[in-house]
Amino acid sequence: MTASPIDDLALVLTATGELVAGVQRDQWDAATPCTDWNVRELVSHMVIGHRLFNGILRGEVALAPGALDPTNSDVLGNDPAAAYRSAAEGLLAAFRRPGVLDQRFRVPAGDVPGIAAVHLRAVEELVHGWDLARATNQKPRYADEVVERQLDFTKSALPEIPPDRSPFAPPREVPETAPPLEKLAALLGRDPKS
Repeated sequence: MTASPIDDLALVLTATGELVAGVQRDQWDAATPCTDWNVRELVSHMVIGHRLFNGILRGEVALAPGALDPTNSDVLGNDPAAAYRSAAEGLLAAFRRPGVLDQRFRVPAGDVPGIAAVHLRAVEELVHGWDLARATNQKPRYADEVVERQLDFTKSALPEIPPDRSPFAPPREVPETAPPLEKLAALLGRDPKS
């Protein structure tokens, strides 16, 4: 049986949640490959993204400028792993509502069908999970086949994102033999050598 995009997202969220839970107390202020944010801000950005998409999918929140900026408020509190887990559960519940995958939504990348929104969240989590793993010296546990499906989606969708809405840097070169996660990170502007 083929995994659905929501199943893939669930696996990605679980593995990213493990990375968040693995952050040591002295690592929250560490720099990340996502140069605008330290570890705490990066995880905050992920939680805010889950909550924003949850609200958009439920028709309760409209996209607002700066909505994904983690420096606007503290969403992690004293238990970042629990905050991440709660936001991820809410996001999955929103995507699993009947008919959501067939509807269209206005998200930071533009107006997209629900099925594309699932992929966008998975890609976002994979790349920021890679950032988090690099910053905290952890090994991400994403299944290669899940990453490859998101890499294929990204290759086909990236040209459709208007340049003024792209949150990513220009692609980087990686060897053809690089693991899928490094290929995805490089495609979205990360430098796997750094």
